[in-house]
Amino acid sequence: MDASITNTLLKRGGGISGGGSSGGNGGSGPNNWWDRWFNNNNNDDGNNGNHIKGFLLCVLLTLVFQHCYKAYANVQENDKGVVFEVKGGRKTKLFVDELSDEFVVADGGLSFFSGLKGLKMASLWGECREVFMRLMLPEGYPDSVTSDYLEYSVWRSVQGVAAQVSSVLATQSLLYAVGLGKGAIPTAAAVNWVLKDGIGYLSKIFLSKFGRHFDVNPKGWRLFADFLENAAFGMEIVTPAFPHLFVPIGAAAGAGRSAAALIQAATRSCFYAGFAAQRNFAEVIAKGEAQGMVSKSVGILLGIALANCIQASTPLALASFGAVTWIHMFCNLKSYQSIQLRTLNPYRASLVFGEYLLSGLVPSVKEVNDEEPFFPALPLLSLKPASKAENRVLSPEAKEAAATIEQRLELGSKLSDIVKTKTDAHALLDLYKNQGYILTPHNGKVCVILKDVCTPQDMLKSMFHVNYLYWLEKNVGLNSIGISDNCGPGGMLQISLEYVEREFNHAKRDGELAGWVTDSLIARPKPHRIRPDY
Repeated sequence: MDASITNTLLKRGGGISGGGSSGGNGGSGPNNWWDRWFNNNNNDDGNNGNHIKGFLLCVLLTLVFQHCYKAYANVQENDKGVVFEVKGGRKTKLFVDELSDEFVVADGGLSFFSGLKGLKMASLWGECREVFMRLMLPEGYPDSVTSDYLEYSVWRSVQGVAAQVSSVLATQSLLYAVGLGKGAIPTAAAVNWVLKDGIGYLSKIFLSKFGRHFDVNPKGWRLFADFLENAAFGMEIVTPAFPHLFVPIGAAAGAGRSAAALIQAATRSCFYAGFAAQRNFAEVIAKGEAQGMVSKSVGILLGIALANCIQASTPLALASFGAVTWIHMFCNLKSYQSIQLRTLNPYRASLVFGEYLLSGLVPSVKEVNDEEPFFPALPLLSLKPASKAENRVLSPEAKEAAATIEQRLELGSKLSDIVKTKTDAHALLDLYKNQGYILTPHNGKVCVILKDVCTPQDMLKSMFHVNYLYWLEKNVGLNSIGISDNCGPGGMLQISLEYVEREFNHAKRDGELAGWVTDSLIARPKPHRIRPDY
C-alpha cells in the first residue's frame, strides 16, 4: 500500500500519467522514468542496486554542474590570461571550451553553456562602435599609438567645433561688411575679397623661415597660433562696424589666419610623429584628418544656427564669439597639456640630465612634459597642468637648474666673440680636439661653439656637459677663473669633460630605457660654425 501511494505521488509530481495498472508489485510494472530507474524491490539486492544507481546519478549531476560552472567562470574572469582575437581596432575575447578542445568567442550574447557558442549576437551599438573606431582611430588602437593620443584627440575635436563656429560668425560679418547684404556690386566685393586674402598670404612666406622654432617648442607655438587665429576671427567680426576699412582689417585678419594655419600645420607633424608608436605615421595623420572633418561639420552646423539667430548684430556676434573663443582656447590648452613629447629639446634635456646628476634617476616622459612650460623663454607666461604628488622624481633643484640653464645657454656662439687671445684659443681647441663642440662660460653665459662636423648627437652631449658644469658650480663651488686655467689640469672644463666622456653613454642608455629619444637634440642653434685646422 505504501508503494502504491508513493508511485501515485511521483506520477502527479512529475506531471506524467501512465497507462495500465498501478499496483504495488504486480501489473505491467512502473510507468515513469523514475520508477523504471529505481524499480522498487523489497529484497536486499534491489535496495543495494538502488543505492548504486543513486550514487551514480549524483556523480553525473556533479560533473555536469562542475563543467557548467567552469564554463561560466571562464566567461566572467578578468582579461588577464585570456586570449584575444584582434582585427583592426577590434578585440574579441576568446576562452577555451574544454569539451571540444577549442577556442570559442566570449563576446556578445554569451550562453551559460559554453558549447552553445553559435548563440552570439552582435548589438547595434557594438557595430556602430566598430565602424567609428575603424574610421576615426588608427588601425590597431590602442596598441598602435601612445597613451596620450586619445586625450589629445578628444580635446582637439571639441576645439575644432568651436573654431568652426567662430569661422562661420566671422565669415558672416565679413559678408555684411563687404556689402553683400545691401545689394553691393558683386565684382567690387570679389576684388576686395581677393585683396584681403592676397595680402594675408604674405605672412605664410615670411613665417616659413622660422620652421626650426616650431620643432623646438611645438606646444608653445601651437598655442600662440590658436591665439592668433582667434584674434583674426575677432577682427573680422568687427568689420561691419568699419566697412570703409574692410581691406586693411581683412588683410590683417587674413595675415593672422594664414600665419596660424602655417604654424598649426608645422607643429601638427611633430605631434603626430610622437603618437605613431608603431611608425604608422600616415595612418595617424589620416585618422586625425577624419576627426577634424567631423569636428568641422558639427561646428559649421552649430555656427549656421547661431549666425541665423545673431543676424547683423555686431554686439551679439562679439558676445557669442567671446564665449566660443573661451571654449576654443581652453580645449586647446588641455589638448597640448596631454601631449607627451619624447624628443629632447634644451629645456627637457636639462630636466632629464639635471635630475640624473642629482639623484641618478631619469624622470618619466610624462613628468618632464608636465613640468615644461609652454614658453620657456617667458617665465611669466608659464602654463603647466596640475601635477599629482605621487611617484614624482623631479626635484626642485633640477627644475631650478633647467630654468637657469634656459636663460644662460647660448648654442652656436661665435668663437671670435669669446676668445681674445691666442693662448685661450689653443687651450680650447686642444681640450676639445676630439669633440664636435667647444664649451666655455663667458660673461654669465654658457657658450657652446659648434664645429662644422657637429651632429645632433654632439649637441645632446654638449647639453649633458652644460648641466654637469652647472652642477659643479652649484654643489662643488668651482667657478670660472679664465679660459686657459679652466682648460688646464684641475680646471673646471677639464674635470667636467672627463666626467662627460665617462658618463654620457650611461645617461643616454638610462634615458632610452625611460622612453626618451636620445639620438639627437632638437634645438635652434645660431648659424655660426668653426673648422679647426688641426
